[in-house]
Amino acid sequence: MAIIDSIDKGVNCMNYKPDFNRLKKVLLRDGLPDILPHFEISIDMEIMQAVLGKPIGYKEIAEFYYKMGYDYAKIGMNPMYKFSWVATTDTATFSRGKRHFVNDSQGIIENRKDFDNYQWPDIDKSIAGPVNEINKYLYEGMKTIILTPGGVLENVMWLMGYVPLSFALYEDEQLVWDMFERIGSDLIKAIQLCLENTDINKIGAIILGDDMGFNHSTMLSPEMLRKFVFPWQKKIVDLAHSYMLPVILHSCGNLESIMDDIIDYVGIDAKHSYEDKIMPVTEAKRRYGKRVAILGGIDMHFLCTSEEDELRSYVDNVIDICAEGGGYALGTGNTVSNYVPLRNYYAMLDEGRKKGVYII
Repeated sequence: MAIIDSIDKGVNCMNYKPDFNRLKKVLLRDGLPDILPHFEISIDMEIMQAVLGKPIGYKEIAEFYYKMGYDYAKIGMNPMYKFSWVATTDTATFSRGKRHFVNDSQGIIENRKDFDNYQWPDIDKSIAGPVNEINKYLYEGMKTIILTPGGVLENVMWLMGYVPLSFALYEDEQLVWDMFERIGSDLIKAIQLCLENTDINKIGAIILGDDMGFNHSTMLSPEMLRKFVFPWQKKIVDLAHSYMLPVILHSCGNLESIMDDIIDYVGIDAKHSYEDKIMPVTEAKRRYGKRVAILGGIDMHFLCTSEEDELRSYVDNVIDICAEGGGYALGTGNTVSNYVPLRNYYAMLDEGRKKGVYII
C-alpha cells in the first residue's frame, strides 16, 4: 500500500511497526537496522494538520509520527527566552499567516545595561511539560526525541543580534563571556530538570539545535567557536550521555572547518542538516560516516521543486550511498517546512520504504 493511500485511509504507512531500537542502531552506528529508519528534526504543524485533517495537539503529534512511519515522536522543551523578531507575510502553500525571523541588526541585549535589566527566566521543572504530554500518547515501540530550546550560539545570537554580537566580540569581550556563561548554564539546567522530571524510559535521544554556519563559512571563526561555544556544547553532550542518551546536532551551514571539533571534542553521535550547494549528504557520509551518524540530507530545494520521478531517483541515489554500512536515516536536509509539497514529502518516504530494506 502506497503512503498516500495509507494516509487517506487513516492507517500507519505500509503497516510499519515502530521500534526505536532501529533508529538507535543508526545513531550509535551499532550495526545494521532491519529497515532504513526515517528522521526529521522538525515537521511544521501546518504539514501535520494538512495530513491528518484536524487541529494539532500532543495526541495528534504522536499520531502523525506513527502514521508516517517514524520510530519516535519529536517534541521541544518549553522556550526560555523572549526575542526581538521581525515578520513578513507567509506565502507558503500551508500558510501560517506571518513568518518570523531573527533581527540580525538589533538585539534585546546589546550592552551591559541591557544584560543587567533583562528578565532572565526562572527555569523549573515545568520545562518538561511538553515532553510529559507527548509521552502520554506514544505508540508501542516509539520513544520521544527532545529538541533543546535553541542552542548555545543560537540563543546568544538571537538575544544580542548577530551584528551587535560581532561588535561585542572586539569591544566588550566580558559581555560575550557572560552571555555564553548565562545561556550555557541555563541550557544545562533546563535539560537536567527536563530529564529529572520525565519518564526517562520513554526518552530516546536529545537534539541540540545550534546553527553555526553560512553557506561559505562558519558564523564565528573556528577559534571563537572553540573559545565560547564548543565547551558548552560538550557539557550538554556529556549530560545527555550520562543518561545514556545519544545526541543529534542539527546545525546548518558550512561546518567543514569545525567538523573534527564537533565530532572529536564535543562528542556528538549524529549530525543533521545538509545542503547540496554546501556539501551533499552523500559526500558527508563518505567523509565522516565512519565517525558519526549522518541523518537526512534530501536537499530542500530539490525536494520542493523537482518532479516526482526525479525525486525518487535522487532519493534512490542517496540511499545507495548513505545507507551502506548503516549509520544513516533518511529525511530532508532541514525540516518538513510548510512550503514542502505534500506529494513530494510522501514520495520521499515511500521511496525510502520501498528501497530501504537491509538484507541481513
